Amino acid sequence: MIVEFSGEVWFWRGPAPWHFVTVPEQDCGALESAAGLVTYGWGMIPATVRVGGTQWPTALWPKDGRYIVPLKAWVRKAEKIELGDTVRVRLTVDV
Repeated sequence: MIVEFSGEVWFWRGPAPWHFVTVPEQDCGALESAAGLVTYGWGMIPATVRVGGTQWPTALWPKDGRYIVPLKAWVRKAEKIELGDTVRVRLTVDV
C-alpha cells in the first residue's frame, strides 16, 4: 500500500520531543484496515517513508483517531525541513 500526501510539520514537547506530520483523515481508514495485518503493538504501523530525496524505515503512530509520521532529526537536516513547513510524504506499508 502506498499513501502520498502533504502536511505541516509540527512539534510535540512531551517527555521525548519529536517532530511529526499528521496523515490526512481521508487516508487513515486504509491504514487502519492494514494495521491489523502489520502492527507490532500499540497500533504502530511499520512503514517506509520518503520526504524529498530521503527515505527511511519508521513506524506510524496512532494519535487521536489518525496516524502521525515521526520526522527524525537527520531527515529534517538532510531535507532542510523546519517547524511549520509543508512537506510531501510518501508512505509504503507492506501488507
